[in-house]
Amino acid sequence: MVPTIEWKDGIVRMLDQTKLPLEVTFFDCSTYQEVATGIKELIIRGAPAIGVAAAMGVALGAQKVETDDFAEFYSQVEKICAHIGSTRPTAVNLFWAIERMKQFILSNKEKPVAVIKKALIDESNKVLKEDIEANKAMGRHGSQFIKNGNTILTHCNAGALATGGYGTALGVIRAAKEEGKDINVFADETRPVLQGARLTAWELMEDDIPVTLITDNMAGWFMKKGMIDLCIVGADRIARNGDTANKIGTYSVAVLAHRHGIPFYVAAPVSTIDFNIPSGDSIPIEERNPMEVTHVFGKTQIAPKGVKVANPAFDVTPAELITAIITEKGAFKPGEISRLAVVSSKQKQEVRSQKSEENLPPLEKGD
Repeated sequence: MVPTIEWKDGIVRMLDQTKLPLEVTFFDCSTYQEVATGIKELIIRGAPAIGVAAAMGVALGAQKVETDDFAEFYSQVEKICAHIGSTRPTAVNLFWAIERMKQFILSNKEKPVAVIKKALIDESNKVLKEDIEANKAMGRHGSQFIKNGNTILTHCNAGALATGGYGTALGVIRAAKEEGKDINVFADETRPVLQGARLTAWELMEDDIPVTLITDNMAGWFMKKGMIDLCIVGADRIARNGDTANKIGTYSVAVLAHRHGIPFYVAAPVSTIDFNIPSGDSIPIEERNPMEVTHVFGKTQIAPKGVKVANPAFDVTPAELITAIITEKGAFKPGEISRLAVVSSKQKQEVRSQKSEENLPPLEKGD
């Protein structure tokens, strides 16, 4: 798989996901403003990948701050952070990564600014490395829920393209495949930007994982016919009670899965859990450009000119519709994730409760 994002020769290189699957091209960022554009315009997307991009954007911007005075340096970096932080309001990893970089600077304030600048590059690469490691751990924890012969429905793209590499929801699927399980995937197309059709289908085909593309409004029918065994999706922000924001349409899938007795799993790193908000009611929902709905790829108009459009990018699935939340620390019932709050914002502490480390037992269809 082509790297989603990397620090390369003093620039931040992003795989341009707006061009996939027809074209594999890169968006090279030499300024933090270009990194912000990449995030805002969906050149890079997916909460974990956005977090990595934010960390690299801060590091990139810091390189061009011309001062040896720490106070002035930090003041300029705060402006860089504010600009990057204004790009996408729902994905909490964006703010987690920015805060991590700011705290890293403050913890090294006694060092020369030149040393801090170089260390910021290393720290952003560490964010990338940790994300890939977390995804692989997530895969190991989540693969237990997939049985040989299962067909999994996923919505949007929560794969290597949405992360530093390997993936969250698709990471679980990849892990099951690597264990030798015979599996199939149904991928929702995911209107209006078609991340499922363009990205998930492409990723799975690249890895020789059998995938069937369906439109979003077909999921219920295939569930009714008994052709889907479980659902796995990613997340952009999870509230303390387990309510989960993910790509618009996820809530509908969860409701359908509940109606048909099908397990519904969320796979996301601990950094996606926002312990500062009590429920999904507090999650800000990004409203995007109406042209994403009225046009295909911003070019071909498919709706009457001047029609009123609503285009929320995300919806919130209530915790009671979620079977388990799969993290790098294990799989938990939604009501149990508050135990993970003991993990610091830098993700350096380990969960102390042995019980919290235990995985949920696999759930049978209909349980």
